[in-house]
Parts: sequence; structure tokens; C-alpha cells
Amino acid sequence: MDKFRMIFQFLQSNQESFMNGICGIMALASAQMYSAFDFNCPCLPGYNAAYSAGILLAPPLVLFLLGLVLNNNVSMLAEEWKRPPGRRAKDPSVLRYMFCSMAQRALIAPVVWVAVTLLDGKCFLCAFCTAVPVTVLGNGSLAPGLPAPELARLLARVPCPEIYDGDWLLAREVAVRYLRCISQALGWSFVLLTTLLAFVVRSVRPCFTQAAFLKSKYWSHYIDIERKLFDETCTEHAKAFAKVCIQQFFEAMNHDLELGHAHGALATTSPDASNRAEEEREKLRGITDQGAMNKLLTSWHQCKPPLRLGQKEPLVGNGWAGSGPRPPRREVVTYFSKV
Repeated sequence: MDKFRMIFQFLQSNQESFMNGICGIMALASAQMYSAFDFNCPCLPGYNAAYSAGILLAPPLVLFLLGLVLNNNVSMLAEEWKRPPGRRAKDPSVLRYMFCSMAQRALIAPVVWVAVTLLDGKCFLCAFCTAVPVTVLGNGSLAPGLPAPELARLLARVPCPEIYDGDWLLAREVAVRYLRCISQALGWSFVLLTTLLAFVVRSVRPCFTQAAFLKSKYWSHYIDIERKLFDETCTEHAKAFAKVCIQQFFEAMNHDLELGHAHGALATTSPDASNRAEEEREKLRGITDQGAMNKLLTSWHQCKPPLRLGQKEPLVGNGWAGSGPRPPRREVVTYFSKV
């Protein structure tokens, strides 16, 4: 258990490295999924293009959404985007930085899927087999005499060697080599473009907007750390609240049992137990009932404290929340006479 706890703490402290590892695993998984996928082209005019488009676009979309779901910062981004401004203004540049950081990692697996699909060539062959130039690659003298539907039917069967019967018009191996050559060229071009785009985004962009980049990065990390510390504080408070509530319940039951027995012995509380109970009460930080805790959580969501340290301003109080001048203080003096 200690080893698993150490591993979990390491992953929490190195969340960026952990997410990079998850993205790498998803990229390898997407390539493995494609290699294990049984590609069956329908070999029918009008259906080949739809089937190929679904194979090329649907899995990348699923992988992209899965990459966002596995990212812990998605809920943090949604919470920061939808929260009321309150006393802390929302910075659009920070939200953009958080979304771009998540999107870059989530796009790795879809890019790998598209690249592997184009380099393999089966999907491209199924989609564009009816667009093969028969007059250039095959028997051009016979092509004009065929009706358009019959020609499309013959070419649509090129991906299926067991049912293709148009060798007299176009050799199947010629069409397959032609389309796979184009598909691989598009695949390597796609890999090159995505690599250049990633290089520009990761390396060149911060050089021109370094100040804005550092600000967005700092406050993005601050929001993440603040949320984690708030969750830890709430967990510690809930644990202390539960301990005190259970102790009070047992003390009340013990008192009732003593009252029910005339000769019952009085229960004594040891100093250590009293000290522990006092420590647990100190962890409650004055929030000792459900209503106060609900009010605190609502105030944290609706009116987070401003990012200005060293200024003692009340979160709520008599219509003043620190955004304007402090209301005048009223003092009431009461005199008592002994006569």
C-alpha cells in the first residue's frame, strides 16, 4: 500500500508528466487499434466514400473526447468559465491557455490515427477507387463505351479482389498502387504539417508573447493549486467535523445510560482525549454546523476572495464585500443607573 501511495503522490506532484504519459499511451493505443481493426470496404458506389469518411473521422473524434475526459483540468476549466465574477475578475487569456494546453494533448491520439490511416492506404483506396483515371491507367478505348453507372460499379469493386471483375478494363494492381501512392504522400504531408505546427505553437509562439505567456501559465497553475488546496482543506474539515459529531453522539449516549442506571459510575475524560477533542475543534475553524458550511461553500463559488494579500476584508457582511468604501461604524452606548 505504501508503494501505491508513493506512486499516486508522485503522479499528483508531476501532473504534467503524467498527462504526457497518458497521451503517449493513447497514441500507441490508437495505432494498435487500427492494426487490429478489420477494414471491410462495402465496394458499392455511394457507400465507399461514406464508409471511408466514417473510419477516418469518427475514431479521431472519439479519441479527442476521450483525451479531454481523462484530463483532470476539464472540470477546472468549466468551473472557472462558468463561475460568477464576484470579487475576482475572469481572465480570458488564462482560460485560452488552459483550453489550448488540454487540446494539444488530446489531439495527439487523433493525429496518430489519421496519419496511420493515410499511410496504410486502405481507407483512401476505398474512398477514391471510383475516381481512378481509366483512360490513363487502363484500356481507354473501352471506357467511353460504358455507361457511367456500370463504370462506377466496376471501379467500386477495386478494393475487393474476390469480387472484382474488371481486369479487362483496368488492372486492379495498377489502381491499388496508384491510390496507395497518393494516400502515402498525403499521409507524410500530414505528418510534416502537424509537426511544423506543433513546433511553431510550442517553440516560436512564446518568443513573441513571452510576457502574456508567462502570465497565463502562472495563473493557470495558481487556479489548479488553489483548487487542490481548497479540496484538501474541505476534506480535513469534513474529517474533523465527523470526528467531533461522532464524539458528541457517544458522549450523549453515555450520559443517557448513566442517567438510566442509579448506581452507574461517572465517566471520566482523560486529558489526552480532551486535548485531541480540542485539536479537532480547532480544525473546524469556527464552522460548526451544516448551514454555515453550506454558506461558506456558496460564498466560495459566488464570491472568491480577491488576489490581494494582506488586506483584511470580510467576504460578506451587512451589504459590504470590500468593493467600495467601508460603511460608517455605529456605536451604541447604554447607561445603567443604580438609583
